[in-house]
Amino acid sequence: MSGKDQNGLRPATRLVEGGRRKEWTGPVVNTPVWRASTHLYETDAERREAGKQNADGGFFYGRRGAPTQWSLAEALTQIEPGAQGTVLYPSGVAAIAGCMMAVLRPGDRLLMTDNAYDPSRSMATGLLKRLGVETTFFDPLDLDRYEQHFESNIRAVWLESPGSLTMEVCDVPALAAIAREHGAVSMIDNTWAGPLGFAALEHGCDITMMSLSKHVGGHSDLMMGSASAGKRWYRALRRTSQELGQVVSPDDAALASRGLRTMGVRLEKSTRSAVRIATWLRNQPQVGKVMCPLIEGDAGHELWSRDFKAGCGLFSFILASEDPDASAHVADSLNLFGIGYSWGGFESLALPILPHEYRSVMASPTLPKGGAGAKPAIRLSIGLEDSEDLIADLAQALEKMDNS
Repeated sequence: MSGKDQNGLRPATRLVEGGRRKEWTGPVVNTPVWRASTHLYETDAERREAGKQNADGGFFYGRRGAPTQWSLAEALTQIEPGAQGTVLYPSGVAAIAGCMMAVLRPGDRLLMTDNAYDPSRSMATGLLKRLGVETTFFDPLDLDRYEQHFESNIRAVWLESPGSLTMEVCDVPALAAIAREHGAVSMIDNTWAGPLGFAALEHGCDITMMSLSKHVGGHSDLMMGSASAGKRWYRALRRTSQELGQVVSPDDAALASRGLRTMGVRLEKSTRSAVRIATWLRNQPQVGKVMCPLIEGDAGHELWSRDFKAGCGLFSFILASEDPDASAHVADSLNLFGIGYSWGGFESLALPILPHEYRSVMASPTLPKGGAGAKPAIRLSIGLEDSEDLIADLAQALEKMDNS
């Protein structure tokens, strides 16, 4: 794949140009912030006609958005190969719910990758279960067992690659192809790589979602999600979103649009730093294992190299210590890494993690066989600081662990 769109523009150019229609921006560079619930009409005939047109770019009522939201949605569509359109949601979890509600009905069965983001798992065992949808968790690395699940009428599959917390890379094209052969819909949480790193629709998925709070926003100051799809499923996403009254604020949409323009260079910087830091961590005596598909020797590196064009600054590592509190001690000793949820911002974060608590069928690398003595682990989100400073900070924190 060349990475060019139908106009011959490459991804970096689309990030700059996407969604900037003259009728939305006027004489300025950025689409202004349109704050409005009520849209006015010159005549009642115009009002009635507007009600018939349900597409971005047509004024009707605030829930359907205005140029600030339309511009962002169009820009996201233009960087997602194969997408007919994009729907915006007030958070990443709202986007996950929007995908599920657009596809699943009471009595349906869902397959969910066992290393999915915890709120996705909770949605499957909570909201979806209450709505009469049965979920089976599966190991995305076991293709044979995965295909056997389709013997019981699966409606949809939820994927995520790399997997949450433990970063396993699965064969998304193969998983999506098997689902399609059995008439199932493939949905993927593509927040880690985004469309610049992994063209999910071109690799066989029907719907791709991501949390815009992460890389697109890029500054840890907004909550938003999106879902993109081809014609059939875009219409279903849009209809369901409107039926649920989902809308994002124009102020947040403007922040996300601003972040989108610089997302490419930020991802390049954080990825370079992540590779350097992960490689360094692998050689430290206090570290038992680094889970980062970006580096050679990682179990997922071969698939990542085959299917992905880029990565990001998020990865995890397991400490060699037997002390279950060691990850907390390291995180508390860091000066340049904040402790907090989310990731993809300009600042680096360190989060102690217990991935074995969020697995049903997969073995967790943090939990030895037998189920006793979980190894302490940390997820790092590498920001835009100098990688040498971050390495120095990690070094002093690991050294303090040795001396504690």
